[in-house]
Amino acid sequence: MSNHQIVSREEWIEARRVHLAKEKQLTRLRDELARERRELPWEKVERQYTFDSPRGKVTLADLFAGRSQLLIYHFMFGPDWKEGCPSCSFVSDHLDGAVPHLAARDVTLTMVSRAPLAKIEPFKRRMGWQFPWVSSFGSDFNYDYQASFKPEERAKGSVYYNYTNQPFPSEEGPGASVFYKDPSGGGEICHTYSTYGRGLDSFIGTYTLLDLVPKGRDEEKLSFDMAWVRHHDRYATGGQLLDADRPYWPEVARETGSSSPSCCHDSAGAHG
Repeated sequence: MSNHQIVSREEWIEARRVHLAKEKQLTRLRDELARERRELPWEKVERQYTFDSPRGKVTLADLFAGRSQLLIYHFMFGPDWKEGCPSCSFVSDHLDGAVPHLAARDVTLTMVSRAPLAKIEPFKRRMGWQFPWVSSFGSDFNYDYQASFKPEERAKGSVYYNYTNQPFPSEEGPGASVFYKDPSGGGEICHTYSTYGRGLDSFIGTYTLLDLVPKGRDEEKLSFDMAWVRHHDRYATGGQLLDADRPYWPEVARETGSSSPSCCHDSAGAHG
């Protein structure tokens, strides 16, 4: 950083203008991608899914909560885990405040994990989140939408994730799935979009801000991306993870014995 080029005000303005042209190009491309995304074909949801919620058993249709659009974040929280994935928690910190704003635009945001509700509820209270969060324990929902992987799949050395077969370090993976329910009364539900890997980066406002500052994300020298991320109540205390086997970490983190939590955000992993 000490060797960074220092120029006059006029030279700085000119360099900034050149970069601004590229930023505008990216903005236009992002708008075009968003338009094309909305035009993608949909698939009808044929299977019936049931979830455990604080108010009892609910269906996929119930999760819409009277709206026509449903955005589900597949939160990595396995049935045997003691707490939710730190990096999915990082993502969720950014999503919680969006709930009322999305609702105003006919969108319901809901978290889904395979952990039983008895584990989800206390962890949600600990994190201070308000969004709906249901359990798909006993359901194939997370498996069908490429966010959980059965032992026989992982035994083969690769799983189908992010639309390709690849090695994967965990039984759970992060992702987001979008659904639309016919508001005319027919009740037909369609799956319109799912994203995984770095497609989830846009959910993380902290990264958007870090991309503005001189050091950027500053992750190049870490053992894996997001190795610095912790549950938000652990930055000050440095408390240890409750899951000693760190089921959400890439293998490189387990081998090096890193003390920093992450959910597989390495280039070949869950967010890669």
